[in-house]
Amino acid sequence: MSNETAVQLPERGPAPGSGSSVPPQSPVDAPTASPPPTAGAAPSVPAPRAAGSASGPPPREHRHDIDLMRLICSVSVMLGHIGGVFIAAVEREEANGPGVYWTGHIVEALNPFAVPMYFAIAGWAVLVGAPPSDSRRMWRRIVRNTVPLFVWSALYLAWGRLWGTNDGPVSRLALDAVFGSVRPAYHLWFMYAYIPLVVALAFVVLVRAGKRPWGLGAVLLVLAAAPSLMGDLERWTGWDLPRFGWGFGVYQVMYAVAGAFLFALPAGALGRRRWPWAVPMALTMAGVLWYHTQVHYVIPNAHVLVAVMTGCLLVMVTRVRVPERWRPLLSRLAGASLGAYMVHVMVISAIVEPMVSPDLSGAVAGPLFVVLLAATVVVSFGASLLWGRLGLRTYLG
Repeated sequence: MSNETAVQLPERGPAPGSGSSVPPQSPVDAPTASPPPTAGAAPSVPAPRAAGSASGPPPREHRHDIDLMRLICSVSVMLGHIGGVFIAAVEREEANGPGVYWTGHIVEALNPFAVPMYFAIAGWAVLVGAPPSDSRRMWRRIVRNTVPLFVWSALYLAWGRLWGTNDGPVSRLALDAVFGSVRPAYHLWFMYAYIPLVVALAFVVLVRAGKRPWGLGAVLLVLAAAPSLMGDLERWTGWDLPRFGWGFGVYQVMYAVAGAFLFALPAGALGRRRWPWAVPMALTMAGVLWYHTQVHYVIPNAHVLVAVMTGCLLVMVTRVRVPERWRPLLSRLAGASLGAYMVHVMVISAIVEPMVSPDLSGAVAGPLFVVLLAATVVVSFGASLLWGRLGLRTYLG
């Protein structure tokens, strides 16, 4: 994701083959400077002011903990989507392959925090970390996230046609994608919620600062009115119009606001002992496993178990000190996280789905999952780093 805006993620996107509407885990970028996802490279840090200079803003602090969180979320989204492949392979039925079924559900229970955390990072980025100074800067952020969204929508449509997995004519799927469909790129649903949310937060920030962001206000008005207008137009004309999917929900706003508050806390505000938060986080993961297998798959992002899990991880990671020797690599990987998020579903369809079959035993399915996750992470981030070096980050994320 852009470093000035958060992504890697509404309800969680559907697991492959599930047919339900469920991130990875843009996956979506955040800035790494504070008072500085979306979901490239880490933001530049202004040079220190000359000695005795009394003008100009102070240099921003580079938030390496935000880089770390973005990387954790990116890998977690991939983990969850690979787990979804295992669950889909047995058609969500334990009787069709217990080893594959439980491997998929166990790993799926580990990552529900990823999408909410992306919204939390987005809230911190826009409200605290890098609040827009004017509408022009905000429009640049919007373009940096919207262009990769449509480029990858086109790429996934071409990929689906090549593999024979598109569930309709490419022309119709392309039209639907403009209005918010996520076929066949199920993981891109996040962007249709993330971008409007960032626009709304930025609009509030600019109005509060005394600006007059008429363009952003017009966008929000269109987003608010479009669903009912398209419904009316469909009834009046009898046309088969696409579903309008651009928008966000209350729970996404709450994750964004809570993230802005918690990520902005000063170092030491949460105490020095972080490990006790791992206990409730582990309990929520066990709760998600129970929910997925006994109640409903997939658990909503707005569920209290997911909220507690997200909060625990945020408290454990925020303001954590990253060793100096890891920071350059961490910043490069965080900068490549949006691109990795965008491409990873394609990687999964190419190298994961052919390797998973219902008849695998648990002793085989577990180690196979680890190997497939490692391969997906390496290939996805490797590809993103490569096109970053080729200057294609603007188009591919």
